Amino acid sequence: MKKLLAIILALTLTLGLLVSCAGDTTDETPTPTQPSDVTGTPDETGGDSEPVSFIDSAGREVELPASITRISPSGALAQMFLIAIAPDLLVTVASDYSEADAKFVPQEVISLPIVGQFYGSDDLNYESIAAIGTQLVIDVGEPKNTIVEDMDSITANLAIPAVHITATLDSTPEAFRTLGKILGREEKGEALAQFCEKTLTRTDMIMDAVGDDKTTVLYLLGDAGLNVLAKTSFHSEVLDKLTDNLAVVDSPSSRGTGNETDMEQISLWNPEVIFFAPGSVYSEVAEDPVWSHLDAIKNGKYYEVPQGPYNWMGSPPSINRYLGMIWMTQLLYLDVAEVNFYEEVREYYSLFYGYDLTADELYALVENSPDAMIYSGIEDPAQ
Repeated sequence: MKKLLAIILALTLTLGLLVSCAGDTTDETPTPTQPSDVTGTPDETGGDSEPVSFIDSAGREVELPASITRISPSGALAQMFLIAIAPDLLVTVASDYSEADAKFVPQEVISLPIVGQFYGSDDLNYESIAAIGTQLVIDVGEPKNTIVEDMDSITANLAIPAVHITATLDSTPEAFRTLGKILGREEKGEALAQFCEKTLTRTDMIMDAVGDDKTTVLYLLGDAGLNVLAKTSFHSEVLDKLTDNLAVVDSPSSRGTGNETDMEQISLWNPEVIFFAPGSVYSEVAEDPVWSHLDAIKNGKYYEVPQGPYNWMGSPPSINRYLGMIWMTQLLYLDVAEVNFYEEVREYYSLFYGYDLTADELYALVENSPDAMIYSGIEDPAQ
């Protein structure tokens, strides 16, 4: 009996010890000092609240949040850059897309609130931006003479920082690298920058080979095709780089609508090639005697600029112009433009829009400039 009691006592003590050890977890898993759904500032949650000092392209010193997760573009140009590098951080957009263009854009962007733009339509909706909790407004593109005052006014109206990143054709790679640093997307920024640098380098090599023998060109737009992108205007940057742009006028317009002209002047210029903007008179000119006497029309050297999700030539003049360079060198200088057109365009759509472009879709995009597809590496699906 004594032996049985001793065994029972020993088992009881052992079990008690095990329970005690299992229940005493205070040192290993301390009780949280903050609830898991806290919504306070970084200071309140124990995070890094120190702002980051940044000098933007306008020379303004701006204090940025340490962690940026909610951004708004100031307009369409900035929207294009931000869709390329960080579409998931966008909480507003400046403008929407047609049904045909929307399929190319990351779908999470399509349903975002449209708040207008600071430049151009001048309808930026400050109340909507503030209400949605934007942390930073980003402006990208050509700096206006009033850029410092403009960015300061956005900051003052919203009580959140606004920055300007200059992006011309040649400085676009650096603009992507800067955005990558600001937004914590350095790897994506570098990939975008390298594609732009590759395209610029190859285009420069092509134009060095072409030398002074540039094709004479006009870019015509407007419902009647009687507006022209004038030489040295911001919107004609790609055109001037790759062609002999005959549209020399006294006061080149800084607007995407170009300068007004007339058929008499177009006839005097009489270029080798005419590019028509999407939605202009491309489909009518071959049968119209007012147009058909021009050399470009008679020789079949007239093309409509592809559209999707943006005009490849510009409008707005942003990263879409890199597609324009690939397309135009293929059309105008095929003998020296050694590039697989389909692969280059497909890479662009993948990098900048996250879209897997098919051969059929590319043929649809360049339907009115089929000469670009001669060395595309694919066959016309309609054949």
